[in-house]
Amino acid sequence: MLVRRKNKDYRSREHLTVGEVNQLLEIAKVYGRHKVRNYALVLLMFRHGLRVSEACELRWDAISLIDGEIFITRKKGSESGTHPLPEDEIEALGRLRSSNPNNDYVFVGERGEVLTPAAVQRLLSRLGKLAGLTIKVHPHQLRHACGYYLVNAGYSTRTIQDFLGHRDIRHTERYTKLNSKRFSNIDWNKGKEQPF
Repeated sequence: MLVRRKNKDYRSREHLTVGEVNQLLEIAKVYGRHKVRNYALVLLMFRHGLRVSEACELRWDAISLIDGEIFITRKKGSESGTHPLPEDEIEALGRLRSSNPNNDYVFVGERGEVLTPAAVQRLLSRLGKLAGLTIKVHPHQLRHACGYYLVNAGYSTRTIQDFLGHRDIRHTERYTKLNSKRFSNIDWNKGKEQPF
């Protein structure tokens, strides 16, 4: 019987940096036949902290391009909620809707079928390699990248909790440990003797 090793055996961290997300977005714009879909998928998964199942099950009736809002139906017992859509997301979603006007689901495959989590995993892995990322990319890293970005931008733990839909704030507090800016006031020249 095969046993899956722990995540730390595969990679040293479980989040992508903003720079790495930007590299994925740049590759998604130009890669394959479904550039519009791929770009919108990566953008929304990062910006709204979507789990892969939340992205795959996202329907057009949850999105109002006119009002600039998206209703996120969270999974795993998380709190669902409404997020604003920035202008670039409205534009990307508008292009995606024009390319596939008759499907109820936002992210679909070649024959109009709903993308599966495995298909998204393969796509993100491929995009990561094409982007030259040294870390093996998986979908949940985009959700963690969202939390990482929000904490580094100075948003409160409570705001991040609500945005990501965490019921338990302990799930949100992991992102404060990723905030490198909390150490920016350490002065290596402060002591009498220099450490090196």
